[in-house]
Amino acid sequence: MSDLEQFRAETRAWLEANCPPEMREPVRTEKDAVWGGRDQSEMTPAQKLWMDRMGARGWTVPDWPKDYGGGGLSAAETKILREEMAKLRCRNPLSSFGISMLGPALLKYGNEEQKKEHLPKIARGEIRWCQGYSEPNAGSDLASLATKAEDKGDHFLVNGQKIWTSYANKADWIFCLVRTDPTNKHNGISFVLFDMRTPGVSTKPILLISGYSPFCETFFDNVKVPKENLVGELNKGWDVAKYLLGHEREMISGMGLGGGGKNPLIEGAKKTIGLDDDGRLADPLLRGQIALFEVRARAFAAQSERFIDELKAGQAHPAQPSMMKYYGTELNKARYELMMAAGGSDQLEWESDATEHGREVRAWLRTKANSIEGGTSEVQLNIIAKRILNLPGA
Repeated sequence: MSDLEQFRAETRAWLEANCPPEMREPVRTEKDAVWGGRDQSEMTPAQKLWMDRMGARGWTVPDWPKDYGGGGLSAAETKILREEMAKLRCRNPLSSFGISMLGPALLKYGNEEQKKEHLPKIARGEIRWCQGYSEPNAGSDLASLATKAEDKGDHFLVNGQKIWTSYANKADWIFCLVRTDPTNKHNGISFVLFDMRTPGVSTKPILLISGYSPFCETFFDNVKVPKENLVGELNKGWDVAKYLLGHEREMISGMGLGGGGKNPLIEGAKKTIGLDDDGRLADPLLRGQIALFEVRARAFAAQSERFIDELKAGQAHPAQPSMMKYYGTELNKARYELMMAAGGSDQLEWESDATEHGREVRAWLRTKANSIEGGTSEVQLNIIAKRILNLPGA
């Protein structure tokens, strides 16, 4: 037996013994995701047990170095772990902006003290992070941000506003872009970290058409940020920001893969449309649309596997996250459009127990933001045209 074969056998045995049965059920609602943080009171016993067990092994971030709370696994071992988790339908033990965005940026740009201070806490789910990027007048043109950080000797004094800050009202810390040089658009931005409990920080949830409020307005009023919380060089935060955005787009693209377990699109269509005498979906037009979607979804899943392998090997094109983000989010929107088409007008109801209080219609409405957050689809297409297809600019 090779070393990798032995690792696979040992990994499968450990997962079978340690993943609680509840954590092998398909993720159905937002409450099924585990975000960690200082306040873990909303976690179920099974969620906390699974997060703690995986965190203790470093398997919430299996390819991070062990010195920073990771598992120290090779790319091949990390892939085996993901494959075995998928076979057993083990849920992701921890969803975290710290893992998907800040962690990679700290590994590349952070100093040793910052890595040892923040990365193990991210890996164990002890601190929940949010992202302070977009502003009311700086969305797609992010480099126009105006939140300023004044140099006060041993600290920065931060004033300004961020918007669309996902889960800011539940986050413990924020990674934030601030302007430290008003005379230079791109080379006047710095990347800082600070505690959301710092005096002067406040948040206000934004109610969406889905009825939920995952986004917030975030306000900074004379917020003191220690200088040791500056990541990378002063006025070079745009480099950190761009690197982090690539990982954010990789994360967002994953919604194109859908959830685990039974396919909700096909199962829902069977329930509402019914089957013909040959056991096929009774509506031939919808049947064809779903079949085409499934082909595209499987092709995207295969490409995603290849992309992850290339990314880990340092062989991915710098603009490839934009391609994956564009297609993944558009695919997820198409998935929910078909769900709504299969359900008919009854699918629009969102108050009764029969529809789980509109679980699918609310999710459908939420997908409208997929092609905006993390960089609009139009911006991604411009990046693809310029950096992958080498098309001339306007």
